[in-house]
Amino acid sequence: MSEQMSLNEAIYNCRAMRRLESREIPEADLIQLIDAANQAPSGSNSQNARWVVVRDAAQKQKLADLNRKHAEPYIAPQRENPPNEKHKRLVDAVVWQMDHMHEIPALIVACFDYPEKVEGLGVYRSAGSVWPGIQNLLLAARSLGLGAAPTTLALRDQDAVREVLNLPETFAALCLIPVGYPKGKFGPVSRKPVAEVMRFDRW
Repeated sequence: MSEQMSLNEAIYNCRAMRRLESREIPEADLIQLIDAANQAPSGSNSQNARWVVVRDAAQKQKLADLNRKHAEPYIAPQRENPPNEKHKRLVDAVVWQMDHMHEIPALIVACFDYPEKVEGLGVYRSAGSVWPGIQNLLLAARSLGLGAAPTTLALRDQDAVREVLNLPETFAALCLIPVGYPKGKFGPVSRKPVAEVMRFDRW
């Protein structure tokens, strides 16, 4: 984490940034993101999270195509009838990401390496050992002035993702994180007040 930004600053200003510039990210910064992700805890200290950083244009296009295949039908109803203006802005950003994913400089795929091939809902059996690393990555990205926003839509067909990325059959791809320099400005996140989401001892 950079000296200019405290952990608190990163947590409270780590917005999902989907509109990203196409300019390259220094390789050292990408390695730093994965190093931060690798520090996260995992179940039984298994350390079976695996990370594929996709920079090759052809590879990015294949992932973008998989994302479009599953994202378009998912977001179509929301595009046609958004419940409010705020949600419309969110959907517009998701559509922008879908249309430009192949141009984003780095697509990071977070995986888990199981002892054997898993399918269906079994893919998510050890997801809890990967998501802490994803959050570390997001905070590290924010500290470096990079934008990111996790998505899972591109990964619905695990066999297709394994083929694109040459993953062993024991790998489950759990999250795709496009990373780049944001086109917009960072700002504080908007969240419900703690008093609304927390109770002591019982609800």
